[in-house]
Amino acid sequence: MNFHDTSVETAGSAISQWPDTDALYRRFDALVNQPIRPIRRDAMGKVLDYFEARCQASKHLSEQAKQVIPGGVQHNLAFNYPFPLAIREARDAHMTDIDGNRYIDFLQAGGPTLLGSNHPAVLMQVQKLLNECGPITGLLHEYEVKLAELVCQVMPGVDMLRMMGSGTEAVMGAIRLARAYTGKKRVIKIGGGYHGWSDQMVYGMRLPNTGRMEAVGIPRGSTATTQESLPNDLDAIRRKLRWNRLRGGTAAIIVEPFGPESGTRPVPRDFNAQLRKLCDEFHALLIFDEVVTGFRAGMGGAQAYFGIKPDLTILGKCLTGGYPMAGGIGGRRDIMMMLVGGIGTTAKRAFVGGTLTANPLSCAAGYYALLEMQRTQAAVKAGRAGDRLRQGLEQIIERLGLPYVAYNMGSIVHLQTSGVMLLDTSNLLKLVRAKNEAKQRKHMMEEMGAAYTAHGVITLAGSRIYTSLADTDEVIDDALNRFEDVFKLV
Repeated sequence: MNFHDTSVETAGSAISQWPDTDALYRRFDALVNQPIRPIRRDAMGKVLDYFEARCQASKHLSEQAKQVIPGGVQHNLAFNYPFPLAIREARDAHMTDIDGNRYIDFLQAGGPTLLGSNHPAVLMQVQKLLNECGPITGLLHEYEVKLAELVCQVMPGVDMLRMMGSGTEAVMGAIRLARAYTGKKRVIKIGGGYHGWSDQMVYGMRLPNTGRMEAVGIPRGSTATTQESLPNDLDAIRRKLRWNRLRGGTAAIIVEPFGPESGTRPVPRDFNAQLRKLCDEFHALLIFDEVVTGFRAGMGGAQAYFGIKPDLTILGKCLTGGYPMAGGIGGRRDIMMMLVGGIGTTAKRAFVGGTLTANPLSCAAGYYALLEMQRTQAAVKAGRAGDRLRQGLEQIIERLGLPYVAYNMGSIVHLQTSGVMLLDTSNLLKLVRAKNEAKQRKHMMEEMGAAYTAHGVITLAGSRIYTSLADTDEVIDDALNRFEDVFKLV
């Protein structure tokens, strides 16, 4: 079956069209206010048979892993129902497991590999670097400078860049920097947003209004100055800013510019512009967490797409093209100068560190990956693949009469079938109800993800898809036929 993109495209943009958020939220409400539509029990049995018949080497390795790794899984993005697959090869748009099964790779390592997995142009440069000096020196290397210069050149809100080890570390450093620069301590985040796993940010994760629900092992003092506000509610943010002003002020507002969980709850088109005005009015810094949107939304990130300059920018994932130690803090020069490093520094500074940060391997990989993204217009082409996939999914969903919701922001494609991430938790009563319902909906999401896998498609937890430069029309059409086969099992 062939699927054709009929959207009105914006030439040269990684995001051809911003979703109609009002229409989306009406569809979200319809999805979560009706009984779930899972795969039929007889069909689900056949899905699980696939893993037993075709994935025995993965099953054996996962059982071995459980003896030495908690739960047998290291990565939170690893899909472990009915057990995690062990991958032997990842290249371009596909990956192959150790049993020899081949899959379309829409996980793309959780988003970093915008060029597709193991891109040869980057691999060649990394191999050359390793032969010359190895992965790390502990001293300055030219690729630190080249990578920083390139990021500063393409991202409007970045005058200077300090590399970090991961997106989580970059968030930690940026919040510390915001507090040091402003002399204030309170930080507002959007409920349901994910900003890594540091103590202060394990607050209101996944579902809005859940506060410390996942803060196991984290002292209350660690989250005492973290506040959350319901998604897309500018009036609620203003009220918090006003209240904070009476108690010493707000250091920063940190947001995912597409909306919580990479746009799972998408923002209206003008949300970030209004947020910028609020931050200016209340003298708070605006922090864009562009770990996912950085370079996926285009070389200039979401800030260039929306035309908004944040004070600080968090980078990760695509920054090093899928290679490790991917994290960075960028921002205004006057703020960034408080991150001066080195022994003997006497100026007041926000202390950050990391032995392996800004190592030559990561910086070289990042520099050449970004150059290749720029040369190939990877974000634009991956975005077109996302458009094609989303439109095809919409056609299948409509034809089969399913309540599911597909939408995308360029190469970030969301496929909501169970709606577990969309439950209404805006007040205490609704939160209690959501907790009871979430388990059932979460299991449905796991089953959908397993069914996609059994049909040769790897997704992020069965609800998110990252397209890449490697996703040709042929790859997308193949994937759509496989998704349709799964939806016919409902």
